[in-house]
Amino acid sequence: MMKQVIIKQKDLDYFEDEAYKSLRTNLQFCGEDKKVIAFTSSTPNEGKSSVTLNLAISLAKADKKVLLVDADLRKSVLLGHLQTGGKIQGMTHYLSHQSKLQDVVCGTDVKNFHLILAGPVTPNPAELLGNRYFKDMITVMRDIYDYILIDTPPLGSVIDSAIIAEECDGVVLVIESGVISYRFLRNVKEQLEKSNCPILGAVLNKVDQSKRKYYGKYYGKYYGKY
Repeated sequence: MMKQVIIKQKDLDYFEDEAYKSLRTNLQFCGEDKKVIAFTSSTPNEGKSSVTLNLAISLAKADKKVLLVDADLRKSVLLGHLQTGGKIQGMTHYLSHQSKLQDVVCGTDVKNFHLILAGPVTPNPAELLGNRYFKDMITVMRDIYDYILIDTPPLGSVIDSAIIAEECDGVVLVIESGVISYRFLRNVKEQLEKSNCPILGAVLNKVDQSKRKYYGKYYGKYYGKY
């Protein structure tokens, strides 16, 4: 029987909700051949995991069957967004041949939305992600899900994201507003390009909403309170 987890969903404000709807729409406009999407960032704490999780939920609520894979095998933060209710096997169990693929897929309290968690920290994540079991997993899941979103480690810190991107149809770069330098971002972009995976775009995260008060006041006249 598939194990179940509960997502600690944050109530999104108007701008956040609209942003994820726009991101969802933009991803769908990329084409049906863009099913397996990696999400990465330049450094930790840019909000990459939250963006990936909220986008996955948005897609699931739009009647898409979605799998979110936590492939940050070094320092996963996705578990903090969940209530698991017990021990759950994850990616490292599967990639190290300790578990079968069907045993690491979890259901959630959101319809159409499944998860594969990272599992315990391993000393050789890059080697595990580069083996055939990861490729086999992607091949199998392509036939089951409409979208597979993969939360990867920051590319400015480790090479794991580039390894994962080789098996993906596209990659999205999450950037914290006002923090990451142009030069550093350019280096990360060049590293991604070596994986031969199309860069679908970037998400500017943690934008100061106080600068948008005028627009909130203006649109509030027509769309009501939010």
